[in-house]
Amino acid sequence: MLSTNRLKYGSAVSLLLAVCANAFYLPGAAPRNYIQGDQVDLFVNALTPMLAGSDDAKLKSLINYDYYNPRFHFCEPQGGAQKQPESLGSILFGDRIFNSPYDIKMMENNSTCQTLCTVRDVPGEDAQFINDRIKEDYALNWLVDGLPAAEMKMDLRTNELFFDMGFNLGNDDEPYHDSPALNNHYDIVLRYHNPVPGQYRVVGVLVWPSSRGGSQEGATSCTEEVPPLILSETTTNTIRYTYRVTWNESDTPWATRWDNYLHIFDPRIHWFSLVNSLVIVVFLCIMVSMILLRSVSRDISRYNAIDLSEDVQEDWGWKLVHGEVFRSPQHPMILAVLVGNGAQLCAMVGVTLVFALLGFLSPSNRGSLATVMMVCWTFFGGIGGYASSRVYASLGGTDKRKNSFITATALPTCIFAVIFLLDLFLITAGSSGAVPFGTMLFVILLWFGISAPLSAVGSYFGSKHGAVTHPVRVNPIPRQIPPSPKYLRPWSATLLGGILPFGAAFVELYFVLSSLFASRAYYAFGFLALTAGVVGLTTATVTILFSYFLLCAEEYRWHWRAFLTGGGSAFWLFAYGVFYWVSRLSLDSFTSVVLYFGYLILLTIFDFLITGTIGFLATYWAVRRLYSAIRID
Repeated sequence: MLSTNRLKYGSAVSLLLAVCANAFYLPGAAPRNYIQGDQVDLFVNALTPMLAGSDDAKLKSLINYDYYNPRFHFCEPQGGAQKQPESLGSILFGDRIFNSPYDIKMMENNSTCQTLCTVRDVPGEDAQFINDRIKEDYALNWLVDGLPAAEMKMDLRTNELFFDMGFNLGNDDEPYHDSPALNNHYDIVLRYHNPVPGQYRVVGVLVWPSSRGGSQEGATSCTEEVPPLILSETTTNTIRYTYRVTWNESDTPWATRWDNYLHIFDPRIHWFSLVNSLVIVVFLCIMVSMILLRSVSRDISRYNAIDLSEDVQEDWGWKLVHGEVFRSPQHPMILAVLVGNGAQLCAMVGVTLVFALLGFLSPSNRGSLATVMMVCWTFFGGIGGYASSRVYASLGGTDKRKNSFITATALPTCIFAVIFLLDLFLITAGSSGAVPFGTMLFVILLWFGISAPLSAVGSYFGSKHGAVTHPVRVNPIPRQIPPSPKYLRPWSATLLGGILPFGAAFVELYFVLSSLFASRAYYAFGFLALTAGVVGLTTATVTILFSYFLLCAEEYRWHWRAFLTGGGSAFWLFAYGVFYWVSRLSLDSFTSVVLYFGYLILLTIFDFLITGTIGFLATYWAVRRLYSAIRID
């Protein structure tokens, strides 16, 4: 979100440069001015499960539903619902936005209840479907002038009021009845700001839903006491939807209208996480510096002090493997492909975080984060091809064309296979989160029509630059490797090396998972960027440390070990995802469980590729520097 100071500065510039007055605002984020009596459109989005208000509440489903799913029997506009244009990221993240029949005029209050429509002959099967969704804490999502409709709540830790996006489909907590009650009346409170006399801007959308039973025919009243509306699952039902609109003036300017929505729950947790992570990084950097400055420098001095004219020379420590350290590892093509795709993902994450920090990914632009990530991944195919080609050549690979082809196609194919499988489950469940065939085809054309050719171009330039020069020669006969200590064995080093990078990020990881699975907006990109930087530094230093211990143990097969040690945090990420599932989710349907673990596996793969690439490249740099500093006969 654009900061207040930046917006004020932009406004001052706009006053000085009237010709460019509208150029400051990003597309989709420019303010819209209304005059009294103007139509204010209310759009409806997909119904999503939400976390209830209590701290021990659990998410009960991961399936979204179209607002106009015929089993909900919501009121449709005359002429039928019309789908609104959406960005690529918005579609992929499950947004399905339609117009609505609500008649809202700027600055015109409704003193009485307005009947939206009366739905008759709702069968018992659909009533059971609605009741089940109420029990699963589903929320309605509306949009007015780009702002989501919300309920006003209080943070019990700080006693601050904030807007919780979405509002309940019904209520399952009433003490006087056993069945859930459907909310069929909405008190819509719209907050406006008056920057110029006669012009108004929407700065807040609040909805107070309630359940009004009794007779669903005849006169409409919002004041009389009536029992809640309980839908019968054995007979047909009649539902009357009503609403009332109230306009309230607010001193919140348009530039900061999102501040009420983007509430940080106990920001001390974020700061504690960052301070803890920084302490870990400083500690690791000091350790690595001490090793390099004391141990390595002492070893280099001893090695270089040897008289090379003597017939007998005795090597010790990591110098013993100087003739093996750059020997080609097993399966060099697979390693190069993984590094290339990891480099592509690293570039995507870095550029996306920069855009987010600069305020370009405004929450008003729904799906902008996912859209930027998709575009960056597509156009950074050249980086992946270049990195893969150079690493493959440096590892002694010769089949350049095969390496280029696999780099461009392997990872997208695996991701499409997983997403297509998950899409089948969503379609079977009747979820609106299923990616439309046209969108899926567009993404396929985007990746394989743009990313793959760019990857081929990057591979060409990588092959043209050739292999990275190594400071020492490789012996023709490989030397024997003594048994390694238990903590340096592949899986032990992988799990031990992944603890510290994961520990630097696990607090922020909770908020990321809540955003992905609990439909909560994530906006703390400053914390996320700092955390990502800390994780990157921690991964690099830990991997260099373990690789140095490995070389001192005369184990020269460091290539795969470095990648696995760097990617070790991914295994802890998956374990934390299982813990999050146990502690924060209560998924009853098999489809929801498959969706959760499918998305969790994708996150784990991405994390493994990114951190593994960081660990491998950092170790490669350190090993070259290490063996460049000694004299070899």
